[in-house]
Amino acid sequence: MKNAVVTGGASGIGAAVAERLRSQGYHVATIDLKPADDGPLAQAADVTDRAQVDAALAGIRESLGPITVLVNAAGVDGFQRFTKIDFAEWSRVIDVNLNGVYHCIQAVLPDMLDAEWGRIVNISSSSAHSGQPFMTHYVAAKSAVNGLTKALALELGPKGITVNAVPPGFVDTPMLRNAEGRKRLGGTVEEHIQRTPVRRVGRPEDIAAACAFLISEDAGYITGQILGVNGGRNT
Repeated sequence: MKNAVVTGGASGIGAAVAERLRSQGYHVATIDLKPADDGPLAQAADVTDRAQVDAALAGIRESLGPITVLVNAAGVDGFQRFTKIDFAEWSRVIDVNLNGVYHCIQAVLPDMLDAEWGRIVNISSSSAHSGQPFMTHYVAAKSAVNGLTKALALELGPKGITVNAVPPGFVDTPMLRNAEGRKRLGGTVEEHIQRTPVRRVGRPEDIAAACAFLISEDAGYITGQILGVNGGRNT
């Protein structure tokens, strides 16, 4: 039985990934700023703080043992004209979306190296392909996650570890609805649906399905790939 950790696992895409993996027989633990449950398999931690990440993983290992699957879904958005972004805000968005991925991968990697098997899936963003005005810090961070994915796949492939990324498109999550409420989307969700070839908004379960495939044994020959799940908005 493989043990998985999903960051940002209390809501949205992270919660859907955790539920999908549980349904397929994985032992799953989550890390989130605000865990949805109590107990050792729902750890509270800030992914930008390495000490908190290490402590959370230590608690998970006590319950499950070594961790060989990691899905990095923790993230934060940001909307501001580039000339108005101060360095503190720039750094905050980079810290969560990029440095958090670095901390979590580096912290679980010893388990995967010992097992000579591992699966890492990073949730990036379709904005890394298309660009997005007023989100330069977010797009920069998610673009870097895609680059990290490709480079790490080459480094870890000989060790039996695959590394892939899933950049979601327009997915109906609390973060998306919050952005819609603040009029940050350049239109409503319904208006964006009409611009999407498959004519619907994405669901967290769509992203979870892609992650589950990349984690499976069937995907053992797939690494360093950026698998867009966006309804055709970016091809």
